[in-house]
Amino acid sequence: MAKVGFIGLGNMGAPMAANLVKAGHEVIGFDLSPPAIEGAKARGLTIAASAAEAVADVDVVVTMLPSGKHVLGAVEGLFKAARPGTLFIDSSTIDVASAHAFHKAADAAGHESLDAPVSGGVMGAEAATLTFMCGGTAGAFAKAEPLLAAMGRKSVHCGDAGAGQTAKICNNMILGISMIGVCEAFVLGEKLGLSHQALYDVASTSSGQCWALTTNCPVPGPLPTSPANRDYKPGFATALMLKDLKLSQDAAQHAGAATALGAAATALYAAFEEEGFGGKDFSGIIEWVRTREA
Repeated sequence: MAKVGFIGLGNMGAPMAANLVKAGHEVIGFDLSPPAIEGAKARGLTIAASAAEAVADVDVVVTMLPSGKHVLGAVEGLFKAARPGTLFIDSSTIDVASAHAFHKAADAAGHESLDAPVSGGVMGAEAATLTFMCGGTAGAFAKAEPLLAAMGRKSVHCGDAGAGQTAKICNNMILGISMIGVCEAFVLGEKLGLSHQALYDVASTSSGQCWALTTNCPVPGPLPTSPANRDYKPGFATALMLKDLKLSQDAAQHAGAATALGAAATALYAAFEEEGFGGKDFSGIIEWVRTREA
């Protein structure tokens, strides 16, 4: 069993850390937010007095933070506080350039590193069914696998440094685009008199089948577990989807890739958030789609 320092105990980090504890690992956590700390304590986690203390005597450090600037700002001190050769796993979703900077700084400080963003949202974090998309050396991935297995269902070594973040933003660009397509199809069906159940029964078992439909169906009824049945309580919040879509478009611009549908999805989710719906599940964009005129 490993001794793990876990930095970032929010909606994703706290259940991930708790699942490590359930698997028998020793976890020492830290977060700057007092409510996050109290929530983590309620899950049975040991809380350090500082981030440096949390990583000072551990085998592995996991970070789950909001953005690239937060990750790079935090690890500067964490690298100094940790023992030489500590494995750092960053499960935040950040821009590819920041991921490369994270790896470069870890190597310079004498540590191993893995960028390992996740897919599955809060429900996946709670249920330990996340998918980890990993970038880094084969050796770092092999060391991380037992820990990732305690927090998720699948881990994929996508390639060298930054490949995990690349896979994450590409995957979520697909998700953002497909959710809008599913929402538009349901709204069109409504206007033509087709029931939600009939469309779901057809599309979920034919060529329209996709994760956005069969896991996050945007209308209440056909899929009782979808956020649509809970007034679009996330789940995966619109603000987070927009963050990932913006990362995809920044990457596309730097890479010179044409992503017309990705750009359109980004614009639509930006408009949805601007109207005050950033805290709703991203499938809630169907309510916004209904208000648009042809």
